[in-house]
Amino acid sequence: MIIFFVDQNHKNKTLSEILDIQKLKDVDKQIEAANGLPNECYISEDYLAYERDKIFCDKWTVVGVGSSIPNAGDAKPYNLLGIPLIIIRSKDMKIRVFHNVCSHRGFKLLDKPCNLKNVIRCPYHSWSYDFAGNLVATPHIGGLDIHQFDKFDKNKSNLKEVKTKVWMDIIFVNINSNEIDFNKYIKPLEQRWSKFINNDDHNLLVHSNDYGYFNLEVKCNWKFAIENYCESYHLPTIHPELNKVSNINDHYHIQGLPNRFAGQGSKKYEQPVKGNKKFNTFSNWEKSMLKNSEYIALFPNVMIGLHIDHFYVFWLEPLGMDKTKEHMQIYYVGDESANGEELKELRKENSKFWKNVMLEDVSAIEGMQDGRHSPVYNGGNFSPAMDQPTHQFHKWVANSLI
Repeated sequence: MIIFFVDQNHKNKTLSEILDIQKLKDVDKQIEAANGLPNECYISEDYLAYERDKIFCDKWTVVGVGSSIPNAGDAKPYNLLGIPLIIIRSKDMKIRVFHNVCSHRGFKLLDKPCNLKNVIRCPYHSWSYDFAGNLVATPHIGGLDIHQFDKFDKNKSNLKEVKTKVWMDIIFVNINSNEIDFNKYIKPLEQRWSKFINNDDHNLLVHSNDYGYFNLEVKCNWKFAIENYCESYHLPTIHPELNKVSNINDHYHIQGLPNRFAGQGSKKYEQPVKGNKKFNTFSNWEKSMLKNSEYIALFPNVMIGLHIDHFYVFWLEPLGMDKTKEHMQIYYVGDESANGEELKELRKENSKFWKNVMLEDVSAIEGMQDGRHSPVYNGGNFSPAMDQPTHQFHKWVANSLI
């Protein structure tokens, strides 16, 4: 299924009409000779329409977290660059995602978060669907008070479900149903992190209800947040206080093959402490790496922070070519750490710490957005020593497009 923006003024352009394909091919060169993605990838509306299909619809894309819809019947709308979706938790507690459109007259079914009792009911003519997407009610379809019609097959008008997978509470969708199986997609990262956590540890993660969420709206393309997150090169200039305790020399690069994630790790993580109180820790963490933490961007749009005592999901909602909403979700090991009263102040300080770090990055990523309007900028260069993870992300985007 191919989905494009509808533009009444002109037809959708091909990639070669939007930018110089050779510039994309130059991204995939050895890092010493490579250029970064061309300006059009950050400022062209025509490009964004193309990117939506090749990146956000073709790949496993994050649209939220399960803890935001904790109860059966919880539902919320989500707009993926113009594609209306519904995220819902069914009565068996499974999370499903559907296209947010009634099969009758194309009315958008849901426009705000809510808790549904038994059905998803269209506000227009009351056609209704169960939580598995089946069309179960067609009021007056055969005339007043005639709710059935022999020649109409309800089964052909069910909601269109989106391929969905939940991993560590993160909701991934594959709109076009053409990406590799999710278990194969996530396996390289799971293997990497097996020295820190296993499947039993996944079940211990609990979202914090009081200081477990914040969001930021930034005036830049979503890709800049990923690029910045991948590297520690900017620590001394953008995060001077953080650099004092975990400086650039304490970090190492992460490049996950086959080219699905990249990032950085630190060897100087110190657990937050308040008095003699600390958060619970993962029990399977390798003892020789107790001070390690890892910060990985899983392409295209989620950034994950793994620490011995907490875990965060920092996912990106693209709102337009130069506007992005960043969602931060924080998790702890067990309910005592996540929601216990004794550790409330420590959670508050931890949330404040991460929000301050992310706020410090805003000037950097918005500054890059402004700079991409320069006609002489050629996509930039990469430091062979410091920019390998960022270059890997650029390569992933370029190869996904061509």
